[in-house]
Amino acid sequence: VQLQASGGGLVQTGGSLRLSCAASGSGFRITGMGWYRQARGKERELVATISSGGSTNYADSVKGRFTISRDNAKNTGYLQMDGLKPEDTAVYYCNADTLSYTSSEEPVVARYWGKGTQVTVSS
Repeated sequence: VQLQASGGGLVQTGGSLRLSCAASGSGFRITGMGWYRQARGKERELVATISSGGSTNYADSVKGRFTISRDNAKNTGYLQMDGLKPEDTAVYYCNADTLSYTSSEEPVVARYWGKGTQVTVSS
């Protein structure tokens, strides 16, 4: 499974960006997806997650501004970011939890990460 994140860029305060995370490969089903971010000099932090059933969870700092969604048919997740602030500047990473089965039908769960995409919000 490979994850490709895209959509980052430079935007002014109050602007919007939409990040995408496309999963490629075969023989798996995506269960949960999530977005994390890491600002320079800081630890990676959770931004938002979405379950296979569509339940969402957000960091307090982005509630009401960011929206996570997914298109199961396309194996793609999205993060709509509105009302961006300079403190949202970071490298954003997506992840996907997958379920697959071995030839003997044993379940295998795994987590994959995409390469980050830079989001920069100017003041």
